[in-house]
Amino acid sequence: MRISDTALYDVVIAGAGPVGLFLACELRLAGCSVLVLEQARDPHLPLKRLPFGLRGLSVPTTESFDRRDLLDAITARAVGRNAPAAAHWRQQQRRPAGHFAGIQFFHDQIDDVKWPYRLPGPVGSIAVEMESIETVLTDRAITTGVEIRRGCSVEDFEQSDEDVIVHAGAETFRGRWLVGCDGGRSTVRKAAAIEFIGTDPEFTGYSVEVELADPDKLAPGRHYTATGMYTYAAPGTIAMVDFDGGAFHRTDPIKREHVEAVLRKISGTDVTVTALQLAATWTDRAYQVTEYRNGRVLLAGDAAHIHSPLGGQGLNLGLGDAMNLGWKLAATIRSNAPPGLLDSYARERHPIGAQILDWSRAQVGLMRPSRSSRAIEAIIRDLIEMRDGATYFAGRVLGVSLRYDLGEGHPLIGRSVPDFEMADGTRLNGHLRRGRGLILDFDGRPSRQTLAGHWSDRIDYISGASKNRLGLSALQVRPDGIVAWATDVADNDEGLAQALSRWFGQARDFTA
Repeated sequence: MRISDTALYDVVIAGAGPVGLFLACELRLAGCSVLVLEQARDPHLPLKRLPFGLRGLSVPTTESFDRRDLLDAITARAVGRNAPAAAHWRQQQRRPAGHFAGIQFFHDQIDDVKWPYRLPGPVGSIAVEMESIETVLTDRAITTGVEIRRGCSVEDFEQSDEDVIVHAGAETFRGRWLVGCDGGRSTVRKAAAIEFIGTDPEFTGYSVEVELADPDKLAPGRHYTATGMYTYAAPGTIAMVDFDGGAFHRTDPIKREHVEAVLRKISGTDVTVTALQLAATWTDRAYQVTEYRNGRVLLAGDAAHIHSPLGGQGLNLGLGDAMNLGWKLAATIRSNAPPGLLDSYARERHPIGAQILDWSRAQVGLMRPSRSSRAIEAIIRDLIEMRDGATYFAGRVLGVSLRYDLGEGHPLIGRSVPDFEMADGTRLNGHLRRGRGLILDFDGRPSRQTLAGHWSDRIDYISGASKNRLGLSALQVRPDGIVAWATDVADNDEGLAQALSRWFGQARDFTA
């Protein structure tokens, strides 16, 4: 074996999916050297394209992309309403906002007044192909200097107090840190001996593209049946769930005869599958690591948590991990992080992951082919038809209700900062594109500018009016766009210095 190329990288990332790529971009933005190792030689796979590669990006995700000047490139590749997305909801007149176990809610049902700290603007949820997301992130990573090696799979590693030696085939790489973004069967997680616990699957899910001899025997849309659930979009796109305890997932090759048998069982018809063009299986297995870190090894994305794809929140959860981890790991590498900053990654993200896993489990409970589940379904349908109900579900699915527990104080603390439109025509998201924190001072107090000056190596100071300041006097924003401190009182600056010290370094003598 030989040490490959550069003797030491700041970070080695296992996995060149969206999570690993986005994390690599975040670290490069902060000036870290990054190597990404990816097992697959070819990133262009059919399942990353329509119809099964469609992914809904939540509000926190699109906000993160906007704050890094990635959103325009991704939006340019978004799936339009008239595109042949092969999804039954794309043929509807009303604009869907999401669903819970297939029960839809719509944008015209949502009461935005319930979200007082979200301003109207150009950033919202969008639908994009997985391949498009990866293409944009790959282009950004390469442009900024990330090294990506494909066909190079992490097999094992050894870590010390100073570094991590990563073994990948015949080559050995050295990094100060190793981050596993290598999926639900993560080699990094297993080698790090990090416990992975949760609930086992109840079903095998199928995503198939087929040719049917008699397509009219299947009704378009999503259907619950006495034996499972299926969704059909003509002429041959089908997703179905067989409550077999996950028995068929990744056990045998998926053949036409098997798909036909399962489809007949679930749909209760004698439909005939004449050809199988594309097929994949999945389950509702819901597992999460007990720790996101072991020494110099960290986990993000599916390596840290897996669940069913119901509701499409897995990708967003992983991208949120990357946004939260990037600036904290970079600050640790630069040796200007306060004690415990890197540990706050797990403290903040583990509860969010646990919530998503339970959200997924709740949908499985509603989908079971039982009389009690159909009764629950009827109740959920009634609730989701109500304006308050639809707003609640939208807040969870779109991610608008996400909030980290950063302690007591203003209700905006721990939430994503609103995208304020400043008097000069700029938007706040644009001021976060350097990956630095900021102080937004609506009142222009000299004391706040002085505080910002003490942290000018890592924070920006913005002063001025906004079209809607939401009653605020000032706020402090972390590099990931999360509000660390806020006040609506002009002369209440006592917490600002504490918040700055908490997120950006040791306490300093601000009177010097």
